[in-house]
Amino acid sequence: MADTGALDPGFDPAALKARYLAERDKRVRRDGNEQYVNVAGQFAHYLEDPYTERVERAPVNDHVEVAVIGGGFGGMLAAARLRKAGFADIRMIETGGAFGGTWYWNRYPGAACDIESYIYLPLLEETGFMPKEKYTKAPEILAHSKRIAEHFNLFDKALLSTGVTGMKWNGKKKAWTIETDRGDKFTAQFVVMSNGPLNRPKLPGIPGVETFRGHSFHTSRWDYAYTGGGPEGGLNRLKDKVVGIIGTGATAVQCVPHLAAGAKHLYVFQRTPSSIDVRNDRQTDPDWARSLEPGWQRRRMENFNTLVSGGYEPEDLVNDGWTDIIRNILFIASKGDQQGLTPERLAELAEIADFRKMEQVRSRVDEIIRDPSVAAALKPWYRQFCKRPCFHDQYLDAFNRPNVTLVDTNGQGVDRITGDSIVVGDKAYRIDCLVYATGFEVGTDYTRRAGYDPVGRGGVHMKDYWADGMRSLHGLCVHGFPNMFLMGPGQAGFTANYPHLLDEQAGQIGYTLAEVKARQAATFEASADAEEAWVQQIVAKAVMRQQFLEECTPGYYNNEGKPGDRAAQNNSHGDGPNAYFRILSKWREDGELAGLELT
Repeated sequence: MADTGALDPGFDPAALKARYLAERDKRVRRDGNEQYVNVAGQFAHYLEDPYTERVERAPVNDHVEVAVIGGGFGGMLAAARLRKAGFADIRMIETGGAFGGTWYWNRYPGAACDIESYIYLPLLEETGFMPKEKYTKAPEILAHSKRIAEHFNLFDKALLSTGVTGMKWNGKKKAWTIETDRGDKFTAQFVVMSNGPLNRPKLPGIPGVETFRGHSFHTSRWDYAYTGGGPEGGLNRLKDKVVGIIGTGATAVQCVPHLAAGAKHLYVFQRTPSSIDVRNDRQTDPDWARSLEPGWQRRRMENFNTLVSGGYEPEDLVNDGWTDIIRNILFIASKGDQQGLTPERLAELAEIADFRKMEQVRSRVDEIIRDPSVAAALKPWYRQFCKRPCFHDQYLDAFNRPNVTLVDTNGQGVDRITGDSIVVGDKAYRIDCLVYATGFEVGTDYTRRAGYDPVGRGGVHMKDYWADGMRSLHGLCVHGFPNMFLMGPGQAGFTANYPHLLDEQAGQIGYTLAEVKARQAATFEASADAEEAWVQQIVAKAVMRQQFLEECTPGYYNNEGKPGDRAAQNNSHGDGPNAYFRILSKWREDGELAGLELT
């Protein structure tokens, strides 16, 4: 282990690292992402929309200039930037009954953003809206989604409660033919695919999962008719029910306190504990809000992104748990390092700072939890950014309640499910209701998550074209798939504040289509050479993060503990989001549309 300079960290870094690796090893499974079952067939009801009644309509058979698939933040940002670039003929297609994407589906009690709302909610200045709290709750996020849609006239020609089932390039018409589950068949000159990384619920492939006879639902389809209450809690229909929840990630952290308050008894089945830091939510200061100058949101977004990416800012504008680890690194560097910050040295300091931060997180568990055995089970043993950090001020307290039982599976997960029970080891826990807080598919095939497989030039299917890994230019354009954009973290710049990435991509899309139109071109696509060069850049940079991911406990960040099984080119840009954003910015400044072929 590296010398930490003059500082005594107060713990044994080598011992911690060994503990982390041991905890990882007992959780690694051979089946990786295959441990989850496809939500189809007998499980298809977990995809049904409980929030909006389906209204029958006539199929649409027309032509639009731009079709945007996905009505979440990505799709809305793309449409907003296209409106600004002068595009009027835009059609949104969204599976949910309203705009919002993930925030349409996530209505579970306690749902709220875990990134500061002033930088997480897009287009605040453009819509003139200020969130009520530092970490705004789901109903306000959903309402803001509607506000964006109204502000940019996105309801015009929109197809809601509609899922795309097919998309095929028509070379003669120089347009895409799009088909849906409502019988629609229309064409679009340009398509933006913003399917989102968090849109398809996943279920654990636990033996017997299909045999449970009690009530069950996924957190992204919360059944308030069964639980009572609403997003604010008050689950009064559970007072005589024994409830089990599988999953202890970011969703469970927010809804467990409400289940604990409402249920006769709550069993929380845990494979890996989350890192739970202080949330410290608070109301928005109206004087502060009035003091903000134009451009404040972008400056704040960039400040946060630089800090959480390991860069330097003279001031921490957000100042929360996300940026705290960076302050730790800078403290250690200033107090204990006189050697100069080489990349290797910075990595060493970052690891020490990470250890220090996670020691604080584990100490907080001891401070709150009264039962030492429960406290021991709730302590996370991994690097902070191996899993998405969580911030909450009531989750840990829930385990002090007499009606809450933590069932820790020692990293192995639930053994099986029967008609009325959850079985762990040799003990069966009888329950009335089973809640799956198991998140969304992330590492599975793109076309499976999208629900359709685009067919490009020459009848080539995207699934086949990407059989050995993703191929693109800037994570946005694909050779052989003209007039099409992707949005998302693949081969792009992953950042904790995901809407920031989407906004950068949206700006790139708006600029590109405006230029294509100005140059009177009918089509554009990434050249084969430019695409290959970008793929090679992604692959070359992937090794920078590979070791970190390999040492992490399994989760969606590292392909469920098997990062080596995932094509290196499926990664985000290894130099981080700021480097990626600079690449896009310079590309626009150059004005050459380098790497694109226009016809």
